Amino acid sequence: MLADTPPERRATIVGIGQTEFAKSIDRSELALACDAVLSACEDSGLAATDLDGATRYDVEQVTDWDLFYALGIPHSNFFAGTPSGGGGVANLVVLAALAVETGMAKHVVAFRSRKRGRSSAFGSGPNEGGRPWAKAGNRPGATRQWHHVFGLASPAQEMAIIARRHMHVYGTKAEHFGMQAVAQRQHAATNPAAIMRQPITLDDWWQARMIADPIRLVDCSLENDGAVALIVTTAERARDLRQPPVFVQGGAEGEHPIHVELAVYFAETGDFSGKVTGGRSIGRRLFQSAGLAPDDVDVAMIFDHFTMAVPLTLEQYGFCGEGEGGPFIESGATRWPGGRLPVNTHGGSNGEAFIHGVNHLAEAVRQVRGTAANQVEGCEVAFVNGSITDFAGAVLLHR
Repeated sequence: MLADTPPERRATIVGIGQTEFAKSIDRSELALACDAVLSACEDSGLAATDLDGATRYDVEQVTDWDLFYALGIPHSNFFAGTPSGGGGVANLVVLAALAVETGMAKHVVAFRSRKRGRSSAFGSGPNEGGRPWAKAGNRPGATRQWHHVFGLASPAQEMAIIARRHMHVYGTKAEHFGMQAVAQRQHAATNPAAIMRQPITLDDWWQARMIADPIRLVDCSLENDGAVALIVTTAERARDLRQPPVFVQGGAEGEHPIHVELAVYFAETGDFSGKVTGGRSIGRRLFQSAGLAPDDVDVAMIFDHFTMAVPLTLEQYGFCGEGEGGPFIESGATRWPGGRLPVNTHGGSNGEAFIHGVNHLAEAVRQVRGTAANQVEGCEVAFVNGSITDFAGAVLLHR
């Protein structure tokens, strides 16, 4: 991933593992994390004791030391976290890649364990399972004091305003979001790991309960439990392992205008005071670092806490023009099979599961390996991004 990295030291993903995904799993987040890591080790041919580094979300409840102690890992050379749940998914791999390419660690595990079902809360803290926005009480702190008290308490409410603005500016239709919801649920129907395996129609979407206009229930990411882990090492070390390496071809991080700053969201995703920000900035650096272009991407795993994020992401990262995300979806381009750019082929966050997007990374690896349930024929390049409303990043994986 680093421009001057010798071929033998290039970062590769050599193992992926995940637990079952379900509305409620009667196991701790630590136990789920351990299961996912051990599964990734089995996939790669490594032992847990071979691991010497870890990357995680700052909101991850399982600490590095708890994970290492529980797995009997004797020594750590590298540990790092990335801010924000939705934004950090690609950053987990970017940080791990930097660690192995610079020689700071040999085998780094990137992981996320999560209990978010309604019955999964195990404490009063905002990140201790359940719904964090439901635990704010009557004393919201920091920037939340400027929007919670006016009724903007949940992510759905915040994103609905952004969706409405996009509809007003570009003529995007609410049913464009619904079409993406339908496509992803169709993908989930043929994925054995998915929670929601019942396909839906656009009429079902219209009939679904409104959560925050125009976002309906089936547009929303699932509230579920589960864990995912990936192991990153160098190309040289990957030669002796079980799976063909999936190369981290390029990666970039950057700031998106945070979704609570609704008044300036659209101004700051474009040319704002002479500075290009958001996905446009990250995308330019991402494709430049990889020596690729958006047209080279065969499959995209787009962070989809709500399906309205998909057309906006397609536009910001250059897969289609400004304001063309809705028509791009309507054309069938994001559907598998046959779409020009299949999106979230595992079913995404409203179909397979919501592990803050880390299951998107696992699906991207399967696509490049050629082992996905809904395999894109001839897939060589996969794109994964973090939320377009958080400090975030994106990564390109290559065969």
